[in-house]
Amino acid sequence: MPGGPERKAFPLRVDPVLWAAVERCAAAELRSVNAEVEYLLREALGARGVKLKAPVSRKRGRPPKEKKS
Repeated sequence: MPGGPERKAFPLRVDPVLWAAVERCAAAELRSVNAEVEYLLREALGARGVKLKAPVSRKRGRPPKEKKS
């Protein structure tokens, strides 16, 4: 993957009420639901004392315009 390491994709079955709460939290934090789930998982693991590397930050926005020669 050009932007960084490959990310693991998996299906997840979630109670609709729980999913709605995650969607509200994501919207309040201006994150996607996927980013919010990842944030919550990292936060929960940190609370249990599990050490993780900092997440790889991704470039945001439009790519720079190519210069014509």
